[in-house]
Amino acid sequence: MRVLVTGGAGFIGSHVVDRLAAHGVTPLIFDHHRSDTHKETEHFMGSILDVEALRLAMNGVHAVIHLAAVADVKEVFEDPVYAEMVNTRGTLCVLEAARRCKVNRVIYGGTTWVYSDCPQPEVDEETPVPPPSHLYTATKLASENYCRAYTKLYGLPTTLLRFGIPYGPRARDGAVIPIFVHRAVKGMPLTLQGDGLQFRQFVYVEDLAEGVVLSLKPIAANRTYNLDGAEQISIRQIAETLQEILGPVEIATTPARPGDFSGRRVSSARAEKELGWKASTPLRQGIERYIAWYRSRQDRQVETWGRVDAALRP
Repeated sequence: MRVLVTGGAGFIGSHVVDRLAAHGVTPLIFDHHRSDTHKETEHFMGSILDVEALRLAMNGVHAVIHLAAVADVKEVFEDPVYAEMVNTRGTLCVLEAARRCKVNRVIYGGTTWVYSDCPQPEVDEETPVPPPSHLYTATKLASENYCRAYTKLYGLPTTLLRFGIPYGPRARDGAVIPIFVHRAVKGMPLTLQGDGLQFRQFVYVEDLAEGVVLSLKPIAANRTYNLDGAEQISIRQIAETLQEILGPVEIATTPARPGDFSGRRVSSARAEKELGWKASTPLRQGIERYIAWYRSRQDRQVETWGRVDAALRP
């Protein structure tokens, strides 16, 4: 079984590649750069907007896991046109290439942020999703609708996944837990906006990747699943956990951001029932693993620079 992972060199994608291999599946990577983690894996380099490049990469694959996206909400806000091209038109290109190649299924990596404008404090896959107020959410919902349309019009089976906030090794540096870890390791204060009691359901990335792979099960065709963490985790809890792990770290507060919401409880019961998936890594354990990876990366960078002639270093 061969499965193409778009964005396979990225944070979530690289862990999905790991889990595919662990399940005996042959992973292939489509990305605009090579993966530092999977140098031996077959790569296809190209733009997510190039249908022909995608079609060539999909030749002979059984399924596509589509994860390539502009995932940073701040980047979407700053450059919405580029974000729309990648997140929305990129999905359309993936679906069209899959249709032409007669791929068995496309699995789309979405987000639980589609529930941001729901009035209900608890949501699941059947909760009506109102029109989005943020451009990031708009691009993800548009992609979900493209998937549904391709299923209805062309008979292309699709699976929609809505991810919670992932964290863990290989995470991008601009996410909240990497920022906090970097500051804590450097002895800098951790800044909370307001009381820091806003909660999210963070999900450890290896747990999330396992859920993505399990969505290859036949029962998941043309279904939607939330893949979210089991714990409601506040930003203050993250800071206090770092205090427990790393020792004295100052926690400072600033005024709350206007309109910041406290969070919603997202049910992943359907994934547990139908796929046998449930997030299992506790917050402290997940953060400890990230810190170990962070320190290992720092050591590798020091070692790499140490091999450079001192006269050539900036």
